[in-house]
Amino acid sequence: MAATDETIPVTADVTPPGTTPPEQPPGPAPLPRAGMPRWLPRAMVLALALIACFRLGTWAFHQVTGLLINVLIAFFLALAVEPAVSWMSARGLRRGLATGLVFLAVMVAGAGFVVLMGSMLAGQIVDMVEDFPKYLDQVIRWVNSTFHTELNRVEVQDSLLHSDWLQKYVQNSATGVLDVSAQVLGGLFQLLTVTLFSFYFAADGPRLRRALCSVLPPAKQAEVLRAWEIAVDKTGGYLYSRGLMALISGIAHYILLQALGVPYAPVLAVWVGLVSQFIPTIGTYLAGALPMLIAFTVDPWYTLWVFIFVVVYQQFENYMLQPKLTAKTVDIHPAVAFGSVIAGTALLGAVGALIAIPAVATLQAFLGAYVKRYDVTDDPRVHGHRRRGGASILARARRALRGPNEPNAEDHRQAP
Repeated sequence: MAATDETIPVTADVTPPGTTPPEQPPGPAPLPRAGMPRWLPRAMVLALALIACFRLGTWAFHQVTGLLINVLIAFFLALAVEPAVSWMSARGLRRGLATGLVFLAVMVAGAGFVVLMGSMLAGQIVDMVEDFPKYLDQVIRWVNSTFHTELNRVEVQDSLLHSDWLQKYVQNSATGVLDVSAQVLGGLFQLLTVTLFSFYFAADGPRLRRALCSVLPPAKQAEVLRAWEIAVDKTGGYLYSRGLMALISGIAHYILLQALGVPYAPVLAVWVGLVSQFIPTIGTYLAGALPMLIAFTVDPWYTLWVFIFVVVYQQFENYMLQPKLTAKTVDIHPAVAFGSVIAGTALLGAVGALIAIPAVATLQAFLGAYVKRYDVTDDPRVHGHRRRGGASILARARRALRGPNEPNAEDHRQAP
């Protein structure tokens, strides 16, 4: 039977005991056996799981962004009505009933305002459509007398009615009826959501605070309650001060509109007061556009008077009325308020513009309670004055022109 490779004994590398092994020929060291580390598959699976969780969380956040914004609005609205609800609850009224009465009063006032504005606008639009030929004749006569033209009302009406932009506008308006209806229904659903959340936040405020404090240590509970109290004070104070300024603005504009004989003066005054105060920065000018339009139907010159009054009253409100009314409630610098409104608008749109000022006022008050302050040194530069006794700019320029080696008048005086 022939010997195979497996049966042949291997004796090449065997050395007899007591002898030194032969030296191996020089050459490269044998490479270790290449293989995948045991931790690599687990790390790859973990990385893929983290990426999937991140993508899923991002998708879920974008889906519930509208709900989170509604909850944020409801929370600030609940903070605004908290002082009134607490006052009624402290006098023996159940908190749920007190919250319901407050929201009922707000809803009745809002519904009444909408009905009044709707009736006024409908009646005014009908009057403007009926009197449109008269207004057009007045404008044409003014243009003809000013620019020496020969315009005719019939020709102007024909050109307007047969214009391409008017036909396109009518077509776009007809196709956008469904979009407007969907937006109205969405707005009503959003209003209902905000109302329900704000009602629960206000009615169950103490229970919500207890639930929040139950998961925190005692030292943190006092900080949370203090922050909550500051937020209630600042938000309620902001809305109440805005309401007071809206009342003053409405009365002032009512006096002007009544003196000019503009129709629907009470409704227009309420419109100007609310829109100018609760739409920051540009609310006054947006609110003044409607009274100017109605005043134009009475007399075109009345539009100019209303515009001048709106601009003058805005300056009076910004520099005299608002600082005094908001000094104890929302005491923030006008530049900070303007920047917070811009930042809030960039982040959350119109909602951010509304809640930006009370949010920044709450944060400023909360930080001010824990930031250590020191006495300011009595230095003229603190008050905007420069220190006296230093070399003036002219003296420095003369010294620079003379050069470092040339003596000046001061050196001659100091030489003796």
